[in-house]
Amino acid sequence: MPRMLDVSDDVRAEIGNEEADRLLAGENAPGSYDCTSCRTQGDSELERTSTVLFVGDETAVLAFAHATCIPSQVVQVAEDQLQGAVRSITGGGPDLPSAEEFGGSPGQAVLGITSGLVLIDGQLFPALVVEPTGPVARPGSAGTTDEFLQLVTEQGFRPVTDMSDVPAPLPGWSVLLAMGQLHAVLQPSATGGNPVSWWQAHQPLQVTDGWRTAANKSSTVLVYAAPAGSIGQQPREDLLRNALERAAARGVLAAAAMPLAGT
Repeated sequence: MPRMLDVSDDVRAEIGNEEADRLLAGENAPGSYDCTSCRTQGDSELERTSTVLFVGDETAVLAFAHATCIPSQVVQVAEDQLQGAVRSITGGGPDLPSAEEFGGSPGQAVLGITSGLVLIDGQLFPALVVEPTGPVARPGSAGTTDEFLQLVTEQGFRPVTDMSDVPAPLPGWSVLLAMGQLHAVLQPSATGGNPVSWWQAHQPLQVTDGWRTAANKSSTVLVYAAPAGSIGQQPREDLLRNALERAAARGVLAAAAMPLAGT
């Protein structure tokens, strides 16, 4: 039976016309599926469904999602992460904490990433808080002055003075999720090509169901950035909000709103 599938040009180019046509005809596509974005059940016979192809260095995994959640697309995933992604599809992925540290910042320092929900004007927004574990000097500088806040504002983040305001969008940037896990914060390429990673997880970071639901609802993630020692690893979202408000009052907080990319 034909399926209500969306197969993007990028996905078709990866899997080939014959396989794409078989999917559309219902030969290789499931009727019911677990949406790779919101994790609730979908039915490709009854509702528009996106084909999402996760591609590693040597292998690829085809998944399905509600078309209202995400469009059909190809998502690049590191080969060593692909098996974990397969376990995530089948519900066997590990439940990871909401904060870890990863390498990769303008000064090659280590960035801490914390996910949480922020309430603004009665609406819950998914948020990421980026804080280096130490001072970040300007690239090429021999100095040790922490210029992390200046660097992110030069890239388009705007100072936060009031946590009741929604941060302004930052064109060209996005937050990449793959199969419900946080993989990267992407920024425009200096050469005008595909976006490049500003921050990339060494291992994908699991976010909570509430965070993912809010992200799918708003299709926007608020990314806050502060110098080392400004926020800290807060165990609860109310304490995280208090720390953000203190940082804003001290003039050491910047933020940007970014669209959600991937799943």
